[in-house]
Amino acid sequence: MANTDTTEEAKKSLYQNLRAWGENPLPPTLLATLITAQHMRPFQLFPMTFVPVLLFTSYANLNGFEKDSAGISAAWSGLYLILASRRKQAFMKKWGARGIVRGTTMGLCLVNMVAGGLAYTLGKKDEEEESD
Repeated sequence: MANTDTTEEAKKSLYQNLRAWGENPLPPTLLATLITAQHMRPFQLFPMTFVPVLLFTSYANLNGFEKDSAGISAAWSGLYLILASRRKQAFMKKWGARGIVRGTTMGLCLVNMVAGGLAYTLGKKDEEEESD
């Protein structure tokens, strides 16, 4: 007999996985770390303005504002994705250390944007969940 906990866990839908990702405080922190790694040396002011906002969303998430922090994280991840995609990079530089970090950052931005947007638009606030 299979354990019912593992079968329930295995039956999670894509929506549930994306919503759990969007409501998790770790992805914005990881994204802030990757952005810092790219833009700290040489220091670039405009991309580094994303870091405090993303860290604040993790802080807000830990204080119980999962839906709101998911929306802010999704918006700022999408904005950084647009900013990063405007910079052109030679093909051979994409396979160096900086190129791999940049690609990872842009991929994480895309996942954060989709998952956070989904968690924000389809999520419920605590007051709404208590009344249901």
